[in-house]
Amino acid sequence: MSNKAKMVVDKDFKIGEVDKRIYGSFIEHLGRAVYGGIYEPGHESADEQGFRSDVMELVRGIDVPIVRYPGGNFVSGYNWEDGVGPVESRPRRLELAWRTVEPNLFGLNEFIDWCRKADTEAMMAVNLGTRGPDEARQLVEYSNHPSGTYLSDLRIQHGYKQPHNIKTWCLGNEMDGPWQIGAKTAAEYGRIANETAKVMKWVDPSLELVACGSSNLGMATFPEWEATVLDLCYANVDYISLHQYYGNRDKDSANFLAQSMGMDSFINTVISTADYIQAKKRGKKKINLSFDEWNVWYHSNEADKKLEPWTVAPPQLEDIYNHEDALLVGCMLISMLKRADRVKMACIAQLVNVIAPIMTANGGAAWKQTIYYPYMHASIFGRGTALVPLIQSPKYDAKDYTDVPYLEAVAVHNEEQGEVTIFAVNRNLTESLPLAADLRSFGNFSLIEHIVLEHEDLKAANTLERPDHVTPHNKGSAVVAGSSIEASLGKASWNVIRLKLA
Repeated sequence: MSNKAKMVVDKDFKIGEVDKRIYGSFIEHLGRAVYGGIYEPGHESADEQGFRSDVMELVRGIDVPIVRYPGGNFVSGYNWEDGVGPVESRPRRLELAWRTVEPNLFGLNEFIDWCRKADTEAMMAVNLGTRGPDEARQLVEYSNHPSGTYLSDLRIQHGYKQPHNIKTWCLGNEMDGPWQIGAKTAAEYGRIANETAKVMKWVDPSLELVACGSSNLGMATFPEWEATVLDLCYANVDYISLHQYYGNRDKDSANFLAQSMGMDSFINTVISTADYIQAKKRGKKKINLSFDEWNVWYHSNEADKKLEPWTVAPPQLEDIYNHEDALLVGCMLISMLKRADRVKMACIAQLVNVIAPIMTANGGAAWKQTIYYPYMHASIFGRGTALVPLIQSPKYDAKDYTDVPYLEAVAVHNEEQGEVTIFAVNRNLTESLPLAADLRSFGNFSLIEHIVLEHEDLKAANTLERPDHVTPHNKGSAVVAGSSIEASLGKASWNVIRLKLA
């Protein structure tokens, strides 16, 4: 095979519409995600509610459409009532999932206020660890019922006359995991998820509900878990969740960048399992996917073992991301866009400080991690219809994957804006990759820009002292040649090629 890559993009070869919620994120009561992250009263940028406006600005910069809350493992021991009402009367609790003290200064209503200011929607999770259907229906009533009942009137008493109208809800979190408070077998969870879903929808029939899938593709019960769970709650749920994190513990960058192929396989297996249950039920409803935890996570594992337990908002899971992490995040975004017909929601975990694209210093500055950039580019420029990428690329073999294409790419057609965007990663760590992309079905077009994220050092990172060490530029080499694009994709680079249709 030649060392060149070719790509054909046809406007009629559609994968599906990109649901904007694929670019969601996640805020858990974990580490400094809330306290010192989105919420820090006394900070010079804090508004009257204690929300950091410098962080808010960076969140708005990604145009995050939905944020999952309040967990994560945290939710399986959380009483939502602890976080509403007068702040001075809220209890301090031992938080068992992360071995901290939760002061409950920030809760449901503060989160909804923050979402509105950040121009995003809430994806709420209910506690199916220590609690169950009763707590879930009460939380929906408090949040969404207009007035005239004890719980809806309690919300009004707390200062929120209008209902929150939260539409998207997760039925627990990682219930297959032995680390989870109240972990369950697939049959136990499928039953409680179904009963919980039933009563939540009785309170508010407009809800969209997400059942817990496997905690990661390495779980011994995957994908039997999905089959059993959906067999029991197919009638009352709309999505099944996926969670997956990757790391480069072996310092094998070529293998690390190939891991999104495992993500492709994970997605396809869950789709197959969901479709099998639909066929078994002779159902009309397709169960779509919510990839509501995904990211790179491994840098902070050792530091987290040394933390003192039972403190408030310690610096937990604070991965400092480097250039190669940004490349894999780009590949993971492409993986989800390649199945945009079924992956309808996704949440990069998490949003601030905790394995996050945005970092802060307590009392100090906020800055963008390397992974902020591919996430931002995809969210801003990846709205529209995902198109089938017909790719020929030179390949390599890695430790865990064979025939890994150097070119990982997808295209999105935004008909409304009259634009086509190609997202492309060159996985080759030592050489640039010539690319010819044939777009003849689009007629005439011109180049808007070719954005590139590249760095000589794969381990280069952005820090408080050097917040702009790894940043993208728009001096990429792409040129229009007739009905094609020709470009040289730099070694180990993330590329965004934006085209304006005539």
